[in-house]
Amino acid sequence: MMHPSALKVAHAAQELGLKIEIVEFAETTRTAPDAANAIGCQVAQIVKSLLFLADGRPVLALVSGANRADEAKLAALCNTTSQQMKRADAETAKTITGFAIGGIPPFGHISPLPIYIDADLMRFDVVWAAAGTPHSVFAISPHDLIRATKGIIADLKTEQ
Repeated sequence: MMHPSALKVAHAAQELGLKIEIVEFAETTRTAPDAANAIGCQVAQIVKSLLFLADGRPVLALVSGANRADEAKLAALCNTTSQQMKRADAETAKTITGFAIGGIPPFGHISPLPIYIDADLMRFDVVWAAAGTPHSVFAISPHDLIRATKGIIADLKTEQ
C-alpha cells in the first residue's frame, strides 16, 4: 500500500499529464547521497527540493544533489538580498508545501510556489525527485520537470 503522501504526488502528476512510477524504499532517501545509493544513480541526478523564504515569501529551489544552493544567487532571482533569504524550518516547510522535509516533491504542493531549477539538472536524461516521503522517489526527465513545475532554469549552485 502506497503512503498517503506518495499517493498525493501520484495524483498531482496525473493531473499534470505526467506518467511517473513512484518507487518506495525501506531505507531512507532523505538526503541526496542516501537517495542515489538506494536508486543506483549519480548524486548529481537527485533533485533536492529546498524551500526558502525570500523576505518571508516562499520559493522552492530544485537543486542537483551534487550542488549546494547559493542563497545570494537565489536572492537575486527573487529580487531581495541574501540577508532576507533563509531556509524554511521543518514546520514552515510542511505548512507551505504539505510535505515533510526530505520528501518534498517538485509539484503537488498545497499552493503554487515560484520554482527555480538548477541548470546542472539539464545535463541528464533522467533525474530523481522526492515523492512525498523520505522513502519514496520518482524518475522524471528535466524537460517534464520544467513543464510540470513551470520552473525557471537558473544557475543556483555555490561555486567551489
